[in-house]
Amino acid sequence: MRDYNKIEEYMLECMRDSAHDREHIYRVLYTALDIAESDADLEILTAACLLHDIGRPEQFANPKLCHAEVGSRKAYEFLIGIGWTEKRAAHVRDCVYTHRFRSDNPPRSIEAKILFDADKIDVSGAIGMARSLMYKGAVGEPLYTLNSDGTISDGSNTDEPSLFREYHFKLKNVYGKFFTERGREIALSRQKAAEDFYNALLSEVKGSEKRGRDRLKKLR
Repeated sequence: MRDYNKIEEYMLECMRDSAHDREHIYRVLYTALDIAESDADLEILTAACLLHDIGRPEQFANPKLCHAEVGSRKAYEFLIGIGWTEKRAAHVRDCVYTHRFRSDNPPRSIEAKILFDADKIDVSGAIGMARSLMYKGAVGEPLYTLNSDGTISDGSNTDEPSLFREYHFKLKNVYGKFFTERGREIALSRQKAAEDFYNALLSEVKGSEKRGRDRLKKLR
């Protein structure tokens, strides 16, 4: 692929978030190439995978920004700057712009759909739970929050940010959001690992809380 080294070098300059680091980018790229169908443009797909999170530093500095929007503009300007045609640079821009899970602007091209699926696969299974833990720690959010009665919330009925809420809000729902059959297959093979991790963590913290509260009552 032409310009691979230039695009990779630019990506490496932009990736600073531990949950969205260079290894996340490579996992997304490798998964996308696994998913890729015969009619996909692999040069467009590879460039889009490498550049899809380059807007993360701006969003991390200002949470009001959307990294997909920022990154799509950065990707387009960078590719034009190294000699790509407007049409192909715009194709990559559109892939980057539509890769975000919460976006109301769904991917349309086959390359954009593959990027979307590959990125979502990296929030599935055990790796998705691990990355979510890293991100929550980086932004100072807890594993869980408490209900009004002081008991531990499982995250299903609260607006307070936590890992448990992220599981109910996003992580457990990602498995029905895929555009490609291969992407869905990979994600579903990982689903149980995420469910088991969440259930084990919830059971452990609730068990510790109950036993501790019972003993504390006897001490008072």
